[in-house]
Amino acid sequence: MERKDFIKTCGFACLGGIGMATFLESCSTIKTGSGTILGSDLVVPLTDFETSGGGKKYFKKYIILNQEQLKYPICVYRFDEHNYTALWMACTHQGAELQVFGDKLQCPAHGSEFNNKGLMQNGPADTNLRTFPVIIEQNQIKISLKAV
Repeated sequence: MERKDFIKTCGFACLGGIGMATFLESCSTIKTGSGTILGSDLVVPLTDFETSGGGKKYFKKYIILNQEQLKYPICVYRFDEHNYTALWMACTHQGAELQVFGDKLQCPAHGSEFNNKGLMQNGPADTNLRTFPVIIEQNQIKISLKAV
């Protein structure tokens, strides 16, 4: 095989691999929602955390709430049936929207990292994420948005 053909073949293999990874990622459980704003609360049904498979009920670790009335999404982590944390997905360094990778949130602009409780783990950010009070009431999560 000539060098030109080898490079062309490798290039197509790389593109195919990227395409397959994107396809497989799209098959994963979607972890987004929107909730409903009622007064100063963002209300989300607890069932948004539920998923099932093989006749069993499972729970998502987190969901990302994209509400059009809010400037940034809110990431809600579920630790157990009574403990949740709601985090503002804005980096405290320069305000870039954070990305979620399992139990951590990361800033795509400068690499700051925060844990699933909103505590700063790596800079350049030097402040923890904004958290919101969470109340569980009537099979719903109520996230207080006062002073957003």
